[in-house]
Amino acid sequence: MAPVLSVNDRSVNLTNLTKPIWPDQGYTKQDLIRYYIEVSPFLLPHLQGRPLVVQRFPEGIRGEAFYQKNIPEGSPDWIDTCPVTHEEGKITRYIIVGNLETLIWLGNQACLELHPWLSSSRTLEQPDFAVFDLDPMEKSTFEQVCRVALVIRDLLAGLDLRCYPKTSGATGIQLYLPLTPTYSYREVRRFVEAICWQVHELRPDITTMERIVEKRQGKIYLDYLQNVRGKTIVAPYSPRPLHGAPVSMPLSWEEVAGGK
Repeated sequence: MAPVLSVNDRSVNLTNLTKPIWPDQGYTKQDLIRYYIEVSPFLLPHLQGRPLVVQRFPEGIRGEAFYQKNIPEGSPDWIDTCPVTHEEGKITRYIIVGNLETLIWLGNQACLELHPWLSSSRTLEQPDFAVFDLDPMEKSTFEQVCRVALVIRDLLAGLDLRCYPKTSGATGIQLYLPLTPTYSYREVRRFVEAICWQVHELRPDITTMERIVEKRQGKIYLDYLQNVRGKTIVAPYSPRPLHGAPVSMPLSWEEVAGGK
């Protein structure tokens, strides 16, 4: 009989707990669920009230993976959802993670990557974060990524704006700029694009605005196109399906300044 975890008077069925997720590290689904429990006080605030896209790895990171937007059939009825109507009229019922039991349930579904929207369910059309996604190509170093992040920080500071850095969990850095949810995605995207062009003019030696990967010449791509309705960025503290079981980690600006 599968174990059942009782959380806040709700029962979460746990299955295949010994399933390898990061086989090289020996980490199993049980380790993933334990991680979500331990980090939940820090992770949940970044997910609450936001439509969520997840990437699932039922057979671990070496197996086939898929992105999931719609809540699966047969899911517990206590899981909150947010219906979103798309341009073609299709309705997607996104999961809203507002509590520990839902997070544990996602862990049992082998959801490694958690991608919340940049807007909340209350103001779907107006994001409350803008994101600067610094995506280094192979020849770029993490130290260079940190330098570019500092340039963006200083440009925003000149506008009396403060952004917050985190690692992507891979090789990049993402900067979050909190917003009052009064601007459209288009307006936010145009603002981020304008800042990115200023950064590129200041550091053309290590940055690129080129959307075609083959033309980026090993530089750091300044990606402003994540600021689109329905697009998502991996959440702070979300695991990544990479060797070593890394996570996307918030940074202090002191860490970025000394980053290597």
